[in-house]
Amino acid sequence: MSIYQDILKKKKENKLIIAALLDPDSEDIELLKERISILERGSIDYIFVGGSTTWKNDFTEFVSEVKKYSSLPIVIFPGSANQISKDADALLFLSLVSGQNPQFLIGEHIKAAPALKGMKIEVIPTGYLLIDGGNTTTVEFISGTRPIPQDKVEIAKSIAYASELLGMKLIYLDCGSGAKMPVSNALIKSVKDYINVPLIVGGGIRDIEKIKEKHLAGADIIVIGSVLEDDPEFLLRD
Repeated sequence: MSIYQDILKKKKENKLIIAALLDPDSEDIELLKERISILERGSIDYIFVGGSTTWKNDFTEFVSEVKKYSSLPIVIFPGSANQISKDADALLFLSLVSGQNPQFLIGEHIKAAPALKGMKIEVIPTGYLLIDGGNTTTVEFISGTRPIPQDKVEIAKSIAYASELLGMKLIYLDCGSGAKMPVSNALIKSVKDYINVPLIVGGGIRDIEKIKEKHLAGADIIVIGSVLEDDPEFLLRD
């Protein structure tokens, strides 16, 4: 079963899907074995790997190390065309549809296409919407994209549905790593009711109750990252 088919199956069953985000720039590669061992004891469905930059660790080496220690599916959450690895199970082919920077709408995709052509990796077209989380995040700074204000529900809905009509198989609402606040329940519900494809929500989610809230509001996949860096056993206390 493909990763996308697995997501659709769990969505149909209304199962909460949790993805743990590992950012190569925030992780000590020497400690990955221990980190992944903890994650696999929690309620994790997928490991997402990626970030807005890759300065600290070699991306392909990092993914290879994650693969070595993890039995969970590895999905790349790329910040650029350089974040590709044959060792991953799937890649979210992210298009930053909430912005107007052609580099992140299609430019990085063109750079990545020749490498992806020769890889046996599942590629999932994903419409990525940057939502205001109360502070300036790395993705906003790098991409030059202004986040959508949380009260501009009609804008978010229209962009999300337009992305679906263009063939995107997933919609991702993200406040970015280290956001002061997560995507609101009202915004999640409004977008969810407007689209037919699975919805991913990430950024600023730091406790179990918030995870449950976001799922009840309509998020099919919850992505958690920063809280796991500070508290690796976070999900073991559910």
